[in-house]
Amino acid sequence: MTSSRGTASAKLTEFLAQANENIALAKAQNIPYSPELVRGNLNKLAALMSERPTLAYVADKAWLVAGRALPARVYSPAPSEPLPVVLHYHGGGHMCGSVELYDPICRQVADIARCVVISVEYRLAPEYPYPAGLEDCEYALHHYRELLDDVAFLPGVNIMGDSAGGAICTSLSMRSVADPTLKIDRQILIYPSVDYSMSSPSYQSNGVGFLLETARVKWYFEQYFQRLASDAAVVRAASPLFGAMAAGMPETLIFTAGCDPLRDEGLAYAEALKKAGVRVEQHSLDGMIHAYMLLHDLVRDECLFTYQCIARFIAGSRQR
Repeated sequence: MTSSRGTASAKLTEFLAQANENIALAKAQNIPYSPELVRGNLNKLAALMSERPTLAYVADKAWLVAGRALPARVYSPAPSEPLPVVLHYHGGGHMCGSVELYDPICRQVADIARCVVISVEYRLAPEYPYPAGLEDCEYALHHYRELLDDVAFLPGVNIMGDSAGGAICTSLSMRSVADPTLKIDRQILIYPSVDYSMSSPSYQSNGVGFLLETARVKWYFEQYFQRLASDAAVVRAASPLFGAMAAGMPETLIFTAGCDPLRDEGLAYAEALKKAGVRVEQHSLDGMIHAYMLLHDLVRDECLFTYQCIARFIAGSRQR
């Protein structure tokens, strides 16, 4: 199977030129990846998300799990009005990202889709390797109602995630096939990671020059799986793309970016769901790169399109 290289939107030309210059400089100086470095670099993208809608209700809360706090932030545009619930799992390679970084995105989703959003601060690698973060997110799925004691909401739950957050969503959907207690109505996936073996051809065609590089993805997964990273059977079993598919899996909305090394696995996952009989809505944003939702000020139209699709997906599902 071959895969064509994407062509980035002109809106991203200056940003990518600077990013590629910084990447080349780090390579020339033999600066190794580190959790501190990659977290700091991702957090810099907060400067490109200047729009933060004001909402009637925003509150930091937490579950108590085995003697520790599992934090979350709850958003609602109308806390006295019963609204759909979206459980949000942020991206960042299972190593980076936070509720704070994704605050503008969660505000936009709550505002535009008119829903309650619960953003989960799950544990990150390498301090907490696989499956710690996934277990946090599964706990949140089971117990999300506990954080909504002062917020009205409708029955059922949508899960949403980008990149590694998409991996979490699809992993929970995969688990739901065998575990009837995991009840998920719909999943919303933005450039999701669904193949930890990195076998899709777009890792070669789009693996350099578009911010997220194949070498960095490999390093992320090594930090996440640690000693298990070399066990092909474990890695494949953890990959939602290769998991059991069933018609009863959540209805799915999925976005892929044309200049993303993860593009082809997202498309393959959408096709696998369709073949299993799952209702799937898929959108390809050909000129976009991985993490385009964190670049809002550069690609406003594409971000707004994504939010509007999410809003229609949630609203349409309510009507069916």
